[in-house]
Amino acid sequence: MTADELKQLVRTVPDFPEPGIQFRDITTLIGNGAGLAATVRLLAADAKKAGAQAIAGMEARGFIFGAAVAVELGLPFIAVRKPGKLPVKTIGVDYALEYGTDRLEIDPDAVDAGQRVVIVDDLIATGGTALASVELLRMAGAKADHALFVIDLPDLGGAQKLGAADVAVSALMEFEGD
Repeated sequence: MTADELKQLVRTVPDFPEPGIQFRDITTLIGNGAGLAATVRLLAADAKKAGAQAIAGMEARGFIFGAAVAVELGLPFIAVRKPGKLPVKTIGVDYALEYGTDRLEIDPDAVDAGQRVVIVDDLIATGGTALASVELLRMAGAKADHALFVIDLPDLGGAQKLGAADVAVSALMEFEGD
């Protein structure tokens, strides 16, 4: 399947989570076996081109795609978690949301110094979570300079923010607007 065919598998839910928002729902994409397999293959090809030595995915939907890409390439998977989810000593980064803050954490022992870690997630919107993940991986000693997404919402500017942080961004598809 091509990226254009995969785009047809993404459901748009109007007015969720609030009026005026067009929510891009990957549930229909991951619910299609051929679509999910094609998505993973395309992301894995991009990760391989980027020289990935490990794949990182953010909780929760980044786990779906990131872990599958890691398996496809035979690489380690680094789970970027919400606070309090790991039973070991962690390092973390607080980051701003539209209304408040959030935090991401990793086990610093999951990253080897200088290891090229490619971030994989379902969607890039404003870029806050992805930027925090890059910062966190770099704090742990990784070379985090590539991020791959299934969907980019270019009007929200996240890809440009990552680019400004010296992170190459690639997405399989784009949806204009919110």
